[in-house]
Order: sequence, then structure tokens, then C-alpha cells
Amino acid sequence: MKDTSGAFLSEQESMIRASARQVATEVVAATAAERDRSGAWPREELKTVGELGFLGMLVPEAHGGAGASFVEYCLAIEEFAAADAGFATLIHVHNSAGFMLARVGSEEQKGKYLSALASGERIGAFLLTEPHAGSDTAAFRTTARRDGSHFVLNGSKQFISNGSEAGLGLVLAVTDKAAGKNGSSLFIVDPAEPGYQVARVEHKLGQRSAHVAQIQLDGCRVPPENIVGAEGEGYKMIMGSLAEGRVAIAAVAVGTARAALEAALRYAREREAYGAPIARLQGVSFDLAEMAMQVEVARQYYLHAARLCEVGIRCAKEASIAKLFASEMAEKVCSDALQIHGGYGYLQDFPVERYYRDVRVTKIYEGTSHIQKLIIARELL
Repeated sequence: MKDTSGAFLSEQESMIRASARQVATEVVAATAAERDRSGAWPREELKTVGELGFLGMLVPEAHGGAGASFVEYCLAIEEFAAADAGFATLIHVHNSAGFMLARVGSEEQKGKYLSALASGERIGAFLLTEPHAGSDTAAFRTTARRDGSHFVLNGSKQFISNGSEAGLGLVLAVTDKAAGKNGSSLFIVDPAEPGYQVARVEHKLGQRSAHVAQIQLDGCRVPPENIVGAEGEGYKMIMGSLAEGRVAIAAVAVGTARAALEAALRYAREREAYGAPIARLQGVSFDLAEMAMQVEVARQYYLHAARLCEVGIRCAKEASIAKLFASEMAEKVCSDALQIHGGYGYLQDFPVERYYRDVRVTKIYEGTSHIQKLIIARELL
């Protein structure tokens, strides 16, 4: 399949994408199937990827990062997703922690934490979702009360990517219940400190390289200098970063769908029926054409949304469209790729079985498909 997707990329963007594709193919894809079976944390792969700068893409060069643009970042995420969607999710969450601190952290916080995040010495995690509150971020119950010179955090966090392996956690907690949305603050928490407990690591349908945990905060003491931004501004800062998160998940979905399409093309050229490759059957060739169209359109739209994010244009609607279209598209493309493989697609011997499981969660995390539709409708009206 001729690749024209980079025709309108800058030289720098093309270079970043090519570099990410090489390391994703040589380092991440090589162990993806085994990690899917074992659920092992990709420790060695992260070390290599970190040494090449992909764990600090959105961290400024002055703090040890790559200082990449958001478009370059999304292109890299797509490449890692084509190798292993779980690995792409893992490094996206990690990079997002560095991005948040780089944007709104104090100079002291940047100096203390960013270089360690950029190198992979510390893995970053966001502790937002709670057992009773996912999409409804205003319903969080984790509290942070003052106790002498510290804040004491108590509560449960659920579905925390990297939570069991994190070296730095960004925790949203209620500091003033009466203030509503203006009563939540964002804290930097060291998971090695007492009070941060990994209650369980979840067993999931797919993306098994990306560990997801339930975290219990039980009397976790945090100094006031670990508040990110001003007290009471946590909710606003989190909401302000949602567009970038959703565009990045669109890139994950596109990368996974692209891998499924490429696998289907290979199989359709090699598998013979009625004396010829099945790619010559009109039904199969039409399915492949439809899949290619969907992947290309989704990529171009997420890049459009990424460029809006990059220049600071408000793009809640565009980010939701990118995430909704890409995730819904990717599930269909991965399903069609499995169908083209016939019975073999249902076996773990072929990668489309993994792509099909891995891509399903892109319709859930960073806001479900229904939430994206709600946002789009609100923006229209």
C-alpha cells in the first residue's frame, strides 16, 4: 500500500514519524504479542524508548525533554500504537503528566520532576477517575484536608493507567467542597510515600502492556508546594487539557486500525481461494478500500485537530470529533480485518485478534463515545 500520509508534513514532522516508526517496529512490536499473553510491564522497551527521547516529547529541552510539537507527538503516538496500542497508551499517559507540569507547574516543580519524567526515571500517572465517577469529573470524592504544614489525601482512584508502576502521580482532590468545581486542586504525589497503596491491578480485555490499577489514598501526606497551579484550580486545569488527550487517543485508534489494515492486505494477497488471492475477490477488495478510506480520513482529521491544539485555538468540538470518529472507525476496521482473515483471524497466531481487543477501549477512555457526542452537540448549539 502506497503511503502518502506524510505528503503535507514538514521535514521535522516526517523525521519524527520515521524515527518513531523505526523504534516502534524494532523494539516494541517485537515483544508485543508475548507481553499481551503475559501482561508483563515493558520495562526494557521503556528504557530504550526513553533513551531515544520519546518519554519526554512534550517536555522542553531546557528540562531534558525533546521539546516536540503536539503534531509531532501525535504522529509518534500513532506509530507506537501500530506496534502495540497498550504501549502507546502507557507512554501517552506518561507524556501527559510531563506536559501538564511543563505547562502549569512552578519553576521549582519543573526543576525537580521534569528531567526524571523525560528520561523515564519516573513514570507519570494521572489519578482522576474514581470508582463511582468517570465521565462526571465534578462528582469526585477524594479529599485533601489541611493538617498542620501538609495536606492529607484520602480516597479511591480507579482505572489508573501506570498507577501500579508510577514514580509520580498527579492527583485531583477536593480541597473545598463548598466551592464546587472551584474547590478541587491538583497534587503531585510520590507513590513511594506511605498512604499510596496499589489496591489491585486490573485484568483487562486488551492493551495488557498498559497496566491499570485501583489506587487507595489513605492518609497520604503532601506538602503545599506540591500543589500544581493555585489551590482550587485543579478541575479547570484538567478540563483545559482534555482536547489534547482526546486527539492523542484518536492517534492511538488510527495507529491500531492502520496496523489491522496492513495485516489484512498482507493476508488477502497471500491467501488463495478459487485459484487466486482473495484480494482479487470484489467483496474483499471493496472491504479493503473502505477500510483504507476510513483510516486516511481519521488521520487527516486528528492532524487538523492537533494543529489547532498546537497553536492554542479552542477546539473542544474538533477534538471530540477526532476522537469519536477515529475510535468508532478503528473498531470497525479491526473487525473487518479479522473477518478477512476468516477463522485464522480468531486465533492468537495472527495479530488482528490482538488489534481487535486492544482498540475497543479507545471508545471508552478519555471520554466515552456518548460523552463526545454530548460535547459536539453542546458546541453546535
